[in-house]
Amino acid sequence: MKPLIWQDDRLVLLDQTCLPAKEIYVICNDYRRVGDMIRKLGVRGAPAIGAAAAYGMVLAAQEGRHLSREAFQRWLNQAAQDLAETRPTAVNLFWALKRMSKVYPGKEPDEAIGALFAEAKKIHQEDEESCRRIGEHGVSLMKKLGRPLKILTHCNAGALATAGDGTALAVVRRAWEEGILTQVYAGETRPLLQGARLTAYELMADEIPVTLITDNMAAWMMGQGEIDAVITGADRIAANGDAANKIGTYGLAVLAHHHRIPFYIAAPCSTFDLETPNGDEILVEERAGDEVRKIGDVFISPPDVPVRNPAFDITPHRLIDGIISDLGLIEKPDEEKLKHFFEGK
Repeated sequence: MKPLIWQDDRLVLLDQTCLPAKEIYVICNDYRRVGDMIRKLGVRGAPAIGAAAAYGMVLAAQEGRHLSREAFQRWLNQAAQDLAETRPTAVNLFWALKRMSKVYPGKEPDEAIGALFAEAKKIHQEDEESCRRIGEHGVSLMKKLGRPLKILTHCNAGALATAGDGTALAVVRRAWEEGILTQVYAGETRPLLQGARLTAYELMADEIPVTLITDNMAAWMMGQGEIDAVITGADRIAANGDAANKIGTYGLAVLAHHHRIPFYIAAPCSTFDLETPNGDEILVEERAGDEVRKIGDVFISPPDVPVRNPAFDITPHRLIDGIISDLGLIEKPDEEKLKHFFEGK
């Protein structure tokens, strides 16, 4: 299941707003189309957004290849700024654009195009490998829990959100392969239903047992002993371990803490933002009210009711039992542990 494919000097994106009813692929011939797809959640998930933006810079370079060197540099700088403005919370977007911005200064257009494509391909391949390692580290942790597992996940942190098998779902996939997983519960993830539309779709395609629950069932399921662990992804992790993820994640962490159920974040090192000291400093994107008022094109509320629609929330590090990264596990994350972890890498 590939959310993005580079083919014939174009970026092909799976439009995830249409899933699971339709599999529609959008051909992006210029970086603006990539930006539109990121903004509307056609491509989503922090790692996938980063990879898509990297290829968007290649498309920008191809479009501007006939400019003078100086005009070409200005053109690419503007493209990077436009792409950076599509989503404010997922740090992989800015991480990828920063990497891309280092490879073209001073180069003639044709040389820059080659360098940008090589870097975008490297970002893509690194994420594939990162997902594999997250899965390996995560399944080692899951084995220590000592019983066949029933795991709750939130939103979609799978193949549709990355260039590989996913982050949280990479752990799920490896646990299923190892025979230590009996059930995945997917929270529906209001308001855009990424759990219902995407996670359930992915896991059913892989024949991994998945049961869909509404978001407000989680406490009851935990209280009934139906959940052994919670694993989610993340869009940005601050220097102290506070984690931004899809709205509703914080609530699950509070519930898991109350029921003494381990709560884990699975994310690559590219999702860590060590320049942001804590979750209070993470900008949370507020999206359009109609995403809450409607499901698809159908209003489920009065059309003019006021709405709040933060796309993310911040889970305090004290509620996180561990962060499963591509470089290993960080147990009970805090500022000192993260600093020590990255100094050692």
